[in-house]
Parts: sequence; C-alpha cells; structure tokens
Amino acid sequence: MNEMNAFQGKHVLVLGLAKSGFAAAKLLKSYGAQVVVNDRTPFEENEQAKVLSNEGYEVICGEHPLSLLDRPTDFVVKNPGIPYSNPIVSEAVKREIPVITEVEIAGLVSRAEMIGITGSNGKTTTTTLIGEMLKNSGREPVVAGNIGTVLSEVADRSKASEIIVAELSSFQLMGTQAFAPKIAVLLNLFEAHLDYHGSFEDYAAAKGKIFGNQQESDFAVYNQDDEAVLNLVLQSKGTKVPFSVKSECPEGAYIKAGSLYFKGEEIISLKEIVLPGQHNLENILAAVAASKLAGAKNEQIRKTLKTFTGVKHRLQYVDTIQGRKFYNDSKATNILATQKAISAFGQKIILLAGGLDRGNEFDDLVPQLKQVKTIVLFGQTAPKLERAAKAAGIEDIKLVDNVEEAVPAAYQSSTEGDVILLSPACASWDQFKTFEQRGDIFINSVHKLK
Repeated sequence: MNEMNAFQGKHVLVLGLAKSGFAAAKLLKSYGAQVVVNDRTPFEENEQAKVLSNEGYEVICGEHPLSLLDRPTDFVVKNPGIPYSNPIVSEAVKREIPVITEVEIAGLVSRAEMIGITGSNGKTTTTTLIGEMLKNSGREPVVAGNIGTVLSEVADRSKASEIIVAELSSFQLMGTQAFAPKIAVLLNLFEAHLDYHGSFEDYAAAKGKIFGNQQESDFAVYNQDDEAVLNLVLQSKGTKVPFSVKSECPEGAYIKAGSLYFKGEEIISLKEIVLPGQHNLENILAAVAASKLAGAKNEQIRKTLKTFTGVKHRLQYVDTIQGRKFYNDSKATNILATQKAISAFGQKIILLAGGLDRGNEFDDLVPQLKQVKTIVLFGQTAPKLERAAKAAGIEDIKLVDNVEEAVPAAYQSSTEGDVILLSPACASWDQFKTFEQRGDIFINSVHKLK
C-alpha cells in the first residue's frame, strides 16, 4: 500500500546515517516530514551529513544528545546497526516514542508486492535465487534490502507491476510495526547476534516479525525441519507453505526419489543442480517455493538451478585448474559456516583458514576437519587452528603469512580431483578491511596460478 501521506507534517529523528539513514531522511522529507538527522561521526569527516546540510536538513553530528528527544518527535528512524542499548534509543523507547527502521517505511510506501527473506544463514543466496527465478517469468523482480540496495529507496520508486525481493536482517525486522511482505520466508534459526539482541528468544522474536502482520491472502514459507521456525510461523495468518530436505510435504517444496518437487509437481532432478551443499539445498527449496508462489515459470527455475554457482564469497565456484576445483567461501566468518562448507563436499578437501582472533578455540570444528587432508593457515588464529587440525589427525599443516601465499601452497599439496576451499572460520579484520576483499584476493591468486 502507498501511505506517503502518513509522513506529512510528522516530526522525525533519523538516527545514524550510512546508506539506509541517508535514504530514509531524503524520502521522509520528500513526503513532507520535518526531519532532523543525528549521526555520531563528526561533521568534518561526514560526507553524507555535509550533503544533507547543504540541502537544508538540520544535521547534528559527533554524538547522540538525549536533548534531541525533548523536541516534538513523532517517531525515530534508527539505523539497523545501532543497538537498542544505545542511550538515545532506550530513552525513546522509555518515552514511548516509536522506534522504527527504514524497512517499516518501505512497507508503507511500496507500490509493489514484496517477498521478504530472513534467517540466520542463507539469506543472500536465497534472495538472489528468487530474483533469478522470477526473471523472464512475467514478473519484474527488484532485489534489495540487506543485500546491498536500500529497501525504502527501491520501494519508493517501485511500480505495481514489479515484485521486490528483499533480504531482511533481524536488526531491520526488529524495528518494524506494520510491515507485512506478501510472501515471507524464514530459512532457519541459530544462535547469532546475541550481543545485540541479548538472548536467543529476543533474536527469534525479531526474526518472527516477518510473519506477525501477514493476512489471510499472504504466504508464509518456512523450514519444516527447524523447530524454532515452526514456533514462529504460527504467528502468520497467511497460507503456510513448508519446505523440507528430510520429509515430503505435499503443500510445499521437498525432495523425492532424487528430484525436487513443489506441491506434487516434479521441478528438476538433483543431478542437474550445480550449487553444492545440503544447506544450499534448503535455500533452493525455499527459493523454489517462494518463486512459484510469485508466478515463476518452471523453465526459468530450472535454468537458474542449472547455471547458478553461488553468490560471490559464499561457497562460490571460482575455477578448475588441472582438475582442482577452487571455491571461495570468504563469507564464512565463524565456525558454523565453515562446518557447513566442508560438509558440502563428499571428497577430501584442502582447506584455507584463519583470520581475526575473537578469543574462541576451534574444538567444534574438529569433526569436520577429519575430512581435510591438507590445511593452510594464516592470520592471528593460525596457532589455534593448528591445534584443532592436529586434534583431527591432519598431518599436512602449512603456515603462511596471507591468502596470496596460501593459494599456491594449497595447489602444491593438491592432486587432480581435489577441492581447494577458502572457508576461514574467522573474521577478516586482522589483515583485510572486509571479507569481500579477502575473497577477491583469493580469486585473483587462483587466476594467477593459470
């Protein structure tokens, strides 16, 4: 629904800039709101604040003064990354001033229907798959949200003929009140972001808000194999559409006799799907269910699954050199992600791992490391990972300074048919600005081998 008049004359505090805050401020002002912008980065270092100031916005930088709430404030639009423990946010909540994220605004202004995707793991892959499956299927998909494009900006430009495919984080969803996607997808729930949410229960409740405002005409796509998800989907008034890798679910997407089915119809043989890994099979089932509900054609679904090799830095196939297949999983910044990456392959692998030391040991990775024949380690955590590798019985352990050295070292230890996998199990910030930079260096190093 288009509710632009909901903002006319409202007094709004936009807290935190970055892409979402910048877009929200401009959108709200264009709809007639009285907007004050507050960002912690000092004005002299804040290019976005300078742009807004030059355009006539009131911009306060350098701190979050509580006195801002003494002004008339109808609601606060919070950058998703700012925790609710922040003094100005907690004070706003205490004063019963609504605190929302720009996702709530997107839901109010969008002319297009929306598919919302959330979960602890697999959001980006599933979102990308749905977008690809809907292309050339009579829908006009626009992929946005946590995947990189600001959702409210896309929603404001949207047409009724389009469908927005939005990746949504728990941080974004926690700041929603009436937001209700036409198709809501919840992939899975693991303990994550507890430093932000405080408890698993609060984290799950934030994720569950994707279902909370759905009506009878909406659809809730959910993982039938995840008990925490099963509890949350009950909040939806919409049609429940399950997916499962373990059992047949006639009302949804499932595996039967080596093929993928949706509501009793065979879609594709598993042998034709190129994206590796059991966890990716869950993502694929969710994507098939959501895209079919949104009108995707089987031909486009099959075409996508026969060609899609993964989102960049997420178990992404890079190249094959002399019979060795290289995969870039730089997004694996924790043990769980690396466990899933190793388990995606049936054969022994050569693993490249290491990075920022967060204080944890890697004992939980030992069972999966038994599938690794050579491990190449770098970064602060190399000594801890070396201990785990020895506990797993790996005899070929190589220590190098960085990813660039790790690639040729891995290749030297490999034989034809091996998988060479970058899946660090650690954050990247000891040596890189981002996990994307780490992955790009891996890709470039692979290409240099040629």
